[in-house]
Amino acid sequence: MTDVHTALVRAFRDEWGQVVATLIRLTGDWDLAEECAQDAFAQAVGSWSRDGVPRRPGAWLTTAARNRALDRLRRDAVGAAKLREVAAMPVPEPESDDSGVPDDRLRLMFTCCHPALSLDAQVALTLRTLAGLTPAEIARALLIAEPALKKRLVRAKQKIRHAGIPYRVPPAHLLPERTPAVLAVLYLLFNEGYAATAGADLLRRELSAEAIRLARVLHELMPDEPEATGLLALMLLQDARRDARVDEHGDLVLLADQDRGRWDRAEIDEGVALLDGALRRGAPGPYQVQAAIAACHGTAARAADTDWPQIAALYGRLAEMTRSPVVELNRAVAVGMAAGPAEGLRILSGVDLPGYHLLPATRAEFLRRLGRHTEAAAEYREALRLVTTDAERRFLTRRLAEVG
Repeated sequence: MTDVHTALVRAFRDEWGQVVATLIRLTGDWDLAEECAQDAFAQAVGSWSRDGVPRRPGAWLTTAARNRALDRLRRDAVGAAKLREVAAMPVPEPESDDSGVPDDRLRLMFTCCHPALSLDAQVALTLRTLAGLTPAEIARALLIAEPALKKRLVRAKQKIRHAGIPYRVPPAHLLPERTPAVLAVLYLLFNEGYAATAGADLLRRELSAEAIRLARVLHELMPDEPEATGLLALMLLQDARRDARVDEHGDLVLLADQDRGRWDRAEIDEGVALLDGALRRGAPGPYQVQAAIAACHGTAARAADTDWPQIAALYGRLAEMTRSPVVELNRAVAVGMAAGPAEGLRILSGVDLPGYHLLPATRAEFLRRLGRHTEAAAEYREALRLVTTDAERRFLTRRLAEVG
C-alpha cells in the first residue's frame, strides 16, 4: 500500500495537469474535467492496490477520467451530442505546437493563462486546474475570502464557455502577453511550498522544488526577460534558507536566530549572479526588487550585519510598484528593524489586512519590544485566532506565554 500511495503522490504531481488538460480539450467543460480527474485518482487507489501500479500511470488515469466523463455525459440528456463527439475521439496525445516551450507543465500554464481573462482569474484558474491547489489555499495566497475565490473561478469558466475561448497552446509570438500571469502562478506556487498556508508542516518542499524547476525552464526559454530571471533569483535566494527555517521538531526558527551555516551557499551565489544579470538590463520590476531584498539577507554573514536601512528602502520601492498591503507590512518590519519598533508600529497603523494573521503577529512583536506586554498579549491572541499552520501556532503560543 505504501508503494501505491507513493505512486499516486508522484502521479498527482506529474500527471494531474495533463489529465485535466486532456479532458478539457475533449469535453470543453472545465468543471467536468476536474471532477472526472478526481474520480480517476480515487479509482486508482483501489485498482492499483489490487492489480499493481500500471506501467504508464498517466495514460491509465487519462483513460479512467475519460471513461468517467463518458458515463457522466450519458446520464445527461443535454450532453448527448457532446457524447457522440467525445466517444468518436481517441485519447489525445499531448498536442504538438509551435510555442517553443519545452516542458509539458509549463506549456499547459501558458495555455491556461488566456489574456481574455483578468490577470487574477488567469492565476486562480491555473493554480486550481493545473497545480491542483485547493480553493482555500488559492484564496489565502491571493488574500481574498474563499467564497469570493470560488465565484471568481466560476465566472472565469463561464466566460471561457460563453466566449468559446479555445484551450490551445499559444504560438511563440503570443507568449509574452501571457508571461506576467505565468510568473505570478510560479511565484504563488513557490510561496505555498516555502510557507504553507495551512497544515502540520510549514514547508512543502515538493511544491517549491517544482516551482524552481519550472522557473529555470522559463528563464532558459526567455533569457532576455529580466523579471523571469528576477523570479528565479528570488526563489533560489529564499530556498537557500529552507533547512534552517525549522528545527528538528518542525518548529519555526526566526531569520535572526537561524544557523547561517545551514544556508545553501551555492543557491545564494547563483541567485545573486542571476539578479546582477537581470538588473544590468535596466528594467527593474517587482520580482527583481524582492530578489534584491532576499540578497541583502542572504549575503549578511551575521544577523547583526543585515543592512536594514537598505531593505527598508527596497520595500519602499516595491510598495510604489505594487501598492500591496502585504508589502507595506513587510516595509513596516524593515523600518522597525532600522529605526526602532515605535516607527514600525506607526507604519502598521495604516495597513489593512483583514484575516491575515501576520498583521497582529507583527504588531505583537513591536509591542513586546516596546515592553507593552498586555497589548502584545492581545495581539498574539488575535494572531492565534487567525493562524492556520501548526508550526506558526506553536511559535505564537510560546510568544504569548513570554508576555503573559
